[in-house]
Amino acid sequence: MALSAHHPHTAAHIDPGLQPERTAMAWSRTALACCVVSAFTVRWLPVYGIWLMILPALTLVTAVAIALTQQHRIRRAVAGIRGSTSPVNPAALLGLLALCWALGASSLVLVWFH
Repeated sequence: MALSAHHPHTAAHIDPGLQPERTAMAWSRTALACCVVSAFTVRWLPVYGIWLMILPALTLVTAVAIALTQQHRIRRAVAGIRGSTSPVNPAALLGLLALCWALGASSLVLVWFH
């Protein structure tokens, strides 16, 4: 749905609670957390070897994906507020859940077999 000249382009005029902006900030913090996890994982490279680079690469790809899709999520949320709908995209949440499970499982394997 395209935004017309008569409608504001941000959620600030539509939603005084600024829910889309708070949600966008939460996703930004999630992307930052992925970068931090990636940096901490690189620290263990001398102990576990070069194949460990898969984990920081995976978390960095996730952080970049979050950053690249952020504006789309904000626009969709603003359109949802305007249209009184609640757009839900489970793919982003399921992808993040899969990343958390993969990191947790690989951490257990690394600790168990070291």
